[in-house]
Amino acid sequence: MIQTRVTKMLGIDHPIIMGGMTGVGTVELAVAVSNAGGLGIFAAHNAGSPEGCRHWIRRMRSLLQPGATFGVNLTILPTMGTPPPYEEYARVMIEEKVPIVETAGSNPKKWITMFKNAGLITIHKCVTIRHALSAQRMGVDIVSLDGMECAGHPGEGDVGNYVLQAKGAVALKVPFICSGGVGDGKQIAAALALGADGVNIGTRLCATQECMWPQSFKDRMVSANEEDTVLMFRHLKNTTRVFANQVAKEVEAIEKEKGVAVKFEDVAHLVAGKRGRDAEKAGDPDGGIWSAGQVVGLIDDIPTVAELMQRMMQECEATIQSRLNSMLVTRSRL
Repeated sequence: MIQTRVTKMLGIDHPIIMGGMTGVGTVELAVAVSNAGGLGIFAAHNAGSPEGCRHWIRRMRSLLQPGATFGVNLTILPTMGTPPPYEEYARVMIEEKVPIVETAGSNPKKWITMFKNAGLITIHKCVTIRHALSAQRMGVDIVSLDGMECAGHPGEGDVGNYVLQAKGAVALKVPFICSGGVGDGKQIAAALALGADGVNIGTRLCATQECMWPQSFKDRMVSANEEDTVLMFRHLKNTTRVFANQVAKEVEAIEKEKGVAVKFEDVAHLVAGKRGRDAEKAGDPDGGIWSAGQVVGLIDDIPTVAELMQRMMQECEATIQSRLNSMLVTRSRL
């Protein structure tokens, strides 16, 4: 068993945290992660409304095994229309005494202060050391350092985890977790070696039996390689990594053709959230945009969450005990 500052702080058996994901970040998937010894997190906005989130929190608690815990993600992003009622979501999370909250998407000062004053443990997602240091000054308990390998929004700096995590170990005083590209136990061991106190996993958990994605999406991930993702919106300064399906390739072609002159309106019809949700319902992996990290190249099966986490932790421990320890030799043996 591996114990870190994060496992002790959160009260979990394994240093594995589920990312708060749009769409797939449901109670069912989060429960499976928490009951398998990690930290399951569902995204508050997936519940549809603040009162829906309250219902999800209560349902999550009713499904947890004794000793298991959970978190809720609050992602605050710019919107083209009326923004979601973020403060109402936050108030519900506080009223329901959610033990752990993950924030992402914008400056977290207001939210960290609100949640910390209510006694909640806070995690904030950052894609640069500069942002991580800012979150640390604001009082966040744990930083999630997201390398450019991740699904969703990797930022504009293109810093990979091999450097980002090592720099985090030098620059940060609070515990941090490695996010982006993690899909097996060897990578967990590597993250711990680089200074992280755990990992944040998203895409790999989508290829499990408990994920609500249709089988066709999961099969596409199994057959994919590490090059089967696309970075969209680069010229719009809102870089987003998604699976390289037909729609994503159409977006890529439009952006390449228009270059710096591209506008969001040029691709809005292709990347609309409703189109993506409709594609999920229809089981059409080429019908809309869906997020996926470079870790798709490491996915070759669709296990249960419990099977996946047990396998990853066994591989992590074996990597540390057998492979790494076997490389240590005394000078007399040289």
